[in-house]
Amino acid sequence: MIPPSAGRVIFEGELGVVIGQTCKNITPEQAEDAIFGYTCINDFTSIDILHADPSFPQWTRAKSFDGFGVAGPVIETDLDWRDLTIQVLVNDRERQFYPAADMILSPTQIASCLSKDMTLHAGDLIACGTSLGARPVKAGMTVDVLIEGIGRVGVTMTAPQT
Repeated sequence: MIPPSAGRVIFEGELGVVIGQTCKNITPEQAEDAIFGYTCINDFTSIDILHADPSFPQWTRAKSFDGFGVAGPVIETDLDWRDLTIQVLVNDRERQFYPAADMILSPTQIASCLSKDMTLHAGDLIACGTSLGARPVKAGMTVDVLIEGIGRVGVTMTAPQT
């Protein structure tokens, strides 16, 4: 659902990294062993909330409405993330299509960086971010994130209930 307070909302198709063991201050090489598997993340962001106060972006609030950040359908443990392509369909029309290998930071680099500031635990889910093509979504639109080898996770945005 898109709450009235959310304002403008964009979709973002992302690769999700699932941590498989407790780790702290690890190298990218050690992160390889700490990663359990990968999943799809159907992420949404309220742009209006994120940028409401330029001195303090509200990342958590902008991404935490009900129905935002849906993950699934499975955690795939036997694949190479470099071979994956992330595709986003909005009402069955392709809106994003990008190879995971084009990410600025690899999943192991992301896990390593995060582990410098926080302890990662088994079951933690890290969203790797999105590429070009993230656009506004409105009530009634269906957004599907597809990653071949992992599956498809869809969300239909609804209007607020009155």
